[in-house]
Amino acid sequence: MPASTSTVTTSRSDKENKQTVPQMELKEHDFFWTYTEEPHRTRRQAIIKAHPEVTKLCGPEPLTKYVVVFVVSIQVLCAYLLQNTPFLSWQFFLTAYIVGATANQNLFLAIHEISHNLAFRSANANRAIALVANLPIGIPYSASFRPYHLTHHKSLGVDGLDTDLPTALEAVFLDSLLGKAFFCTFQILFYAVRPVFVYKVPFTSVHFINIAVQVLFDLALVKGCSMHSLFYLILSSFLAGSLHPCAGHFIAEHYVFDPPELTKDTRTNTLLPETYSYYGVLNFFTYNVGLHNEHHDFPAVPWTRLFKLNEIAHEFYDELPRHESWIGVIWRFILDDKVGMRCRVKRLDGGRKVGAWTEKEVQA
Repeated sequence: MPASTSTVTTSRSDKENKQTVPQMELKEHDFFWTYTEEPHRTRRQAIIKAHPEVTKLCGPEPLTKYVVVFVVSIQVLCAYLLQNTPFLSWQFFLTAYIVGATANQNLFLAIHEISHNLAFRSANANRAIALVANLPIGIPYSASFRPYHLTHHKSLGVDGLDTDLPTALEAVFLDSLLGKAFFCTFQILFYAVRPVFVYKVPFTSVHFINIAVQVLFDLALVKGCSMHSLFYLILSSFLAGSLHPCAGHFIAEHYVFDPPELTKDTRTNTLLPETYSYYGVLNFFTYNVGLHNEHHDFPAVPWTRLFKLNEIAHEFYDELPRHESWIGVIWRFILDDKVGMRCRVKRLDGGRKVGAWTEKEVQA
């Protein structure tokens, strides 16, 4: 965490009497407060101006639905094979950690991809495949995820709107070695519970369908196999958001590991950093979510074309901060006393909430 208070300022235009206003404040024992808009809209406009062909990368990816069905099938098969395996056994735990957690992290991120309507052109078809992707997660998730996630895009870093941000209470109680270890171990629960304490989205028919389909699937699984099969899926979901290599993306995406040097991206005149990308092998299992700057710049570009986006507009990404290892991210987050829950960029205002899943939000 920063050891002192520091402020970077900028001058307004002559029409505004050249008043000096702060852009970012770095205060000891506080979040990084910025007074500028999020950088992704600015970079998106600059990239489109320089490379208008990137807009052709937008649109649904047909492959997504087949990957979803394949991974769901793997999890159902594992649940079936483990129906008589003791819960407290190394076979059960290792399968859940190696296969189950990786598969369910993949399904979490399939739902992330689908939340942007990138599996089908039809919103209803995207709703349906999201329900399928949700099945091995064990609890209804997809309907609630979408409005919170789209609000995260529309209101990046906005205090009280972006539920990806740790709350002030989390920062107080978890900003220590043991607290950060606890957070990393149980971070899936924080991401599940935190949103309802920030604000509640309207309960819609989509939520009801999500709950009904999931309950029916869980009951059928228990009746056709055993409670151990359902325990396997729930444990897989927990481990997917715990001390698992793929879970490193939760922290890697927006936590600021090195205090901003108060310098600007000369191409877009925005402050650095706020979002980090990762280009390693674990992207294979996670719908290329590691390309997170690219994803926030162009949410309508599907996972299969994010590397192409990076290739076309590489000059905009080559010098941006990045992570080389998600495992390293978790390790440093816990052990480095200069990195903690407060290492996030926050804004006091801006952005907007995104509510129910409607056709108007297609490609949001």
